[in-house]
Amino acid sequence: MDSKMIYARLNKVFRDVFDDDSITVNPKTTANDIEDWNSLEHITLIAAVEKEFKMKFKMSEISSMKNVGEMAGIVAARGK
Repeated sequence: MDSKMIYARLNKVFRDVFDDDSITVNPKTTANDIEDWNSLEHITLIAAVEKEFKMKFKMSEISSMKNVGEMAGIVAARGK
């Protein structure tokens, strides 16, 4: 799956989780860029991304992700 497709799907997930159709994520997007992205919403977001891409993140991946680019990279590596 190419990165354009991954980001299109991630945008959909982010918009659904945060109930904000104006969100457009990019590789440098972080929790600081999205108003409602707190620790509780992070858990919801991770679960939604896992469901969308039919994969599971490892705990070490979740705790080390610094931005959406790293999330997309993990998704791409899994090839779903």
